[in-house]
Amino acid sequence: MFMDTVLGWFSLDMGIDLGTCNTLVCVRGDGIVLNEPSVVAVKKGTNKVLQNGNAVGFVAKEMLGKTPGSISAIRPLKDGVISDFEITEAMLSYFLRKVHGRRGLIRPRVVISVPSGITAVEKRAVLDSAERAGARKVYLVQEPMAAGIGAGLPITEPTASMIVDIGGGTTEVAIMSLADVSVRETVRVAGDDMDESIINHLKRTYNLLVGESRSEKIKIEIGSAAPLDKEITMEVSGRDTISGLPRKIVITSEEIRECLKEPISQIVDAVTRTLERAEPELAADLIDNGICLAGGGALLRRIDVVLANATGLKVTVADDPLTCVARGTSVYLENLEIWKDTLETDETNM
Repeated sequence: MFMDTVLGWFSLDMGIDLGTCNTLVCVRGDGIVLNEPSVVAVKKGTNKVLQNGNAVGFVAKEMLGKTPGSISAIRPLKDGVISDFEITEAMLSYFLRKVHGRRGLIRPRVVISVPSGITAVEKRAVLDSAERAGARKVYLVQEPMAAGIGAGLPITEPTASMIVDIGGGTTEVAIMSLADVSVRETVRVAGDDMDESIINHLKRTYNLLVGESRSEKIKIEIGSAAPLDKEITMEVSGRDTISGLPRKIVITSEEIRECLKEPISQIVDAVTRTLERAEPELAADLIDNGICLAGGGALLRRIDVVLANATGLKVTVADDPLTCVARGTSVYLENLEIWKDTLETDETNM
């Protein structure tokens, strides 16, 4: 134990938000040092990562949907959990190498955030991947806890803090108090499902096929959850499903809002279900404390308004919601000696 503490003084310990869409890495004392897409480019039919193991992140995302037959661009995490073990290991290995470099011969300790609803097998996959990628010791922290800390909520106090973390693959809803999760719900509906809804809408309504990157761009530029003061339009290019030729159309924020209704209503349902299961005292606290939104989905225009109307509570969006979880893992890193007993490691009985 003492030896681990001494090694900790010399190693570059990291906190990792291993997300379905993006992976963020922060280093103790330096904050967030890496924020790249969770995408890996491999030789088709193999797990061999291109460019000597460096076709990861931004390089690989550029290839999504544009790869020739011999290359596959893969997202190794699906719905917040590892769907491809070897590719995840290659991705983590690349990120650890990129951040750690040659700055220390001692392998780093790593705190990784995981969705709160994942199984023991899925946890084991994260632990094994990180260890084989080069971590000396791996600690797992529940995503809502990390998001709550990163958003500056008083989660260690005897009062209710509620976080809704809308990521790429999962939405985590949790009510926390006294440094633990009291009620939680994980739904595998999040940003990716919104992108999927946009793709389906354009295909159905306009016979236009667009890829994931373009549908995400539409969501960011004109997507909204409630009516806007001034509705907006956008030009979209894709392939016509009938003629097979490239075509351009103009779409409006109203129609995108309509096709996002389904995933948003599922997120709202998860929030109301969680509130219904809260202890009366914690529910009472939330009248004053309200709900905090984190994750990339919190940036969708007026989603806070929709949730406030559905719950009757005050809803705020965290500062820089995209980095909340990563910032939370960084706080865990700084207080590792105090909090490590509350985190799961490979020694914990899962």
